[in-house]
Amino acid sequence: MDNRDEVREFLTSRRARLSPREVGLPSAGRRRVPGLRRSEVASLAGVSVEYYARIERSGLAGVSPSVLHALARALRLDEAERAHLLHLAEAAEGTSTLLRPRRSSARPWTPPPSLQWVLDTITGGPAIVRNGRMDLLATNALGRAMHSPLYDRTAAGVPNFARYTFLDDDSRNFYPDWGTAADISVEILRTEAGRAPHDRQLQDLVGELSTLSPEFARRWSSHEVRLHGAGTKTFHHPAVGDLVLAYESVDMLSEAGLTLTIYAAEPASRTADALRLLASWAATNAVAGPVEAGR
Repeated sequence: MDNRDEVREFLTSRRARLSPREVGLPSAGRRRVPGLRRSEVASLAGVSVEYYARIERSGLAGVSPSVLHALARALRLDEAERAHLLHLAEAAEGTSTLLRPRRSSARPWTPPPSLQWVLDTITGGPAIVRNGRMDLLATNALGRAMHSPLYDRTAAGVPNFARYTFLDDDSRNFYPDWGTAADISVEILRTEAGRAPHDRQLQDLVGELSTLSPEFARRWSSHEVRLHGAGTKTFHHPAVGDLVLAYESVDMLSEAGLTLTIYAAEPASRTADALRLLASWAATNAVAGPVEAGR
């Protein structure tokens, strides 16, 4: 696959954020652009300047694993960025899982009964399943209730976190820290773009958001990526107020490309009380069951 532009922009953005001092090099001479020069990255990675310049210009096809890891060390890439670099190399080579690229299906996808059973057994906190395009595919009852603003404001089809975040002003109420939520959304999409470069629906989504949202376009150009993990997020639900929730996210081995996220409130906290109120609110309002989704 010809992903030379993606590779060039990712590598140049990574070296632009590093100063010579950060990597133990003297900062001599005036610099026309911020960050490390190509020659400095090449020196740190143990390759010739000509070879590194060719990588930035011509892409990662044919680059050995040892050189990829050397570049990752030289550019101080974190775990998510290292994984993204390897995915870009795989895409350039057509190797590994990309010999049989995972393409999105046009058919609607419904959670298997067994998955919905598992979600329904989680009653203490919201639980959701999404794909790398940020489509909200399945939930337990609390997950559906917590994300009712997304469902209510999605006229048809599947709620999508990225569209809601960047194209719906209501998201700024739902996410009190909107900037962080926006960053995370773009980082997940950028990671998925490296992992699934043939996903036409993802390409269309990125094109739509880049055209309609300057906030998205600016973040997309920064080439930041992230892996699933754990942390704390704050939401503002119109019925019960603020929810401060810890979360854990894991890739689903049984359903490639999907991520399960489970939220939990600190015991005896105001959020724990709010979740109980949310469960009662959901039951009263008879929140509908899971919707069909495009995988």
